Amino acid sequence: MTGEAARADGTVPFRATLGRSAGLFAAFRVEQTDPARFYGTLARDTAAQLRSYTPLDGRLVVDVGGGPGYFADELRAAGARCLCVDSDAHEMTLHGREADAHGVQGSALELPLRSGSVDVCFSSNVLEHVPDRIRMADEMVRVTRPGGLVYLSYTLWLSPWGGHETSPWHYLGGSYAAERFARRHGRRPKNDFGRTMYAAHAKEMLRWTRGRSDVDVVDVRPRYLPGWAKPVVRVPLLREIVTWNLLLVLRRR
Repeated sequence: MTGEAARADGTVPFRATLGRSAGLFAAFRVEQTDPARFYGTLARDTAAQLRSYTPLDGRLVVDVGGGPGYFADELRAAGARCLCVDSDAHEMTLHGREADAHGVQGSALELPLRSGSVDVCFSSNVLEHVPDRIRMADEMVRVTRPGGLVYLSYTLWLSPWGGHETSPWHYLGGSYAAERFARRHGRRPKNDFGRTMYAAHAKEMLRWTRGRSDVDVVDVRPRYLPGWAKPVVRVPLLREIVTWNLLLVLRRR
């Protein structure tokens, strides 16, 4: 949490500082060796950031692709009622954690929820792992109530971490990077291009956002970078590389 007092509308100020970015990137370095530290750090930061857009106390939040529930833990600590939806039962028990008691197995491309049924539809770093990004985003809007919030964040393919554990070889092609990883490690990468990971770009989802008549854009920014880096999302091509992780915050009309 930020430690700052809530505004009149129940939201809490959030400061995207350089020090905060440095801390997040330090956590990224131990994702494989200390996942609890990495995901815990990211979840705390994300819950604090989300509270700057909407109050969470008592709100129903669905975490699309919630996996082992690190985000759900922090969202509940902030007062939200959280439901995780994940298509992979194994993902829901990663890192020695038990499956979330409020988790539901289901596809992000066909969310098992009624239209307009949730206050906040949240997804962190899942969009690049589905073959139909537009359909997933459409589903997130569908299940969000009028006045509710969509928080959608994903890693850009042309960013330094676009290939995930196969980076930076993804710059020579996703299939090449995956094959190189398999040769060196004797197994396929978890984030296997064309199977469990796809090339997600900022241009595609920004165009999708502009084409929706049922949402208002609350914010578009590089999720992990300092606040002063926000203008980079307006620069074609450069944003695909520098933004790293794009955050779209939308309000359902």
